[in-house]
Amino acid sequence: MPTKQTSQIKDPELYDRLREEGNSEEKAARISNAAARDGREAVGRRGGEATQYEDRSLRELRQRAKDLGLSGYSRLRKAELIRLLREH
Repeated sequence: MPTKQTSQIKDPELYDRLREEGNSEEKAARISNAAARDGREAVGRRGGEATQYEDRSLRELRQRAKDLGLSGYSRLRKAELIRLLREH
């Protein structure tokens, strides 16, 4: 059972495991719902084409934070901004 009861979670077992691993609620819900819809194996084969945060410029990272609607990122150093983005 998910720690937060919601009808939007289609695979509660996977959701809980992802949250325990430290993923955000949004990311855990997105992955668990995709796994329920398409199957866990299909979801596991997808993705992986985005540039690593470490390889991006500070300007690109700030733009990503802006796109996600985060705040307080302009004063952060690159490593701190990467941590903020990963924890979102």
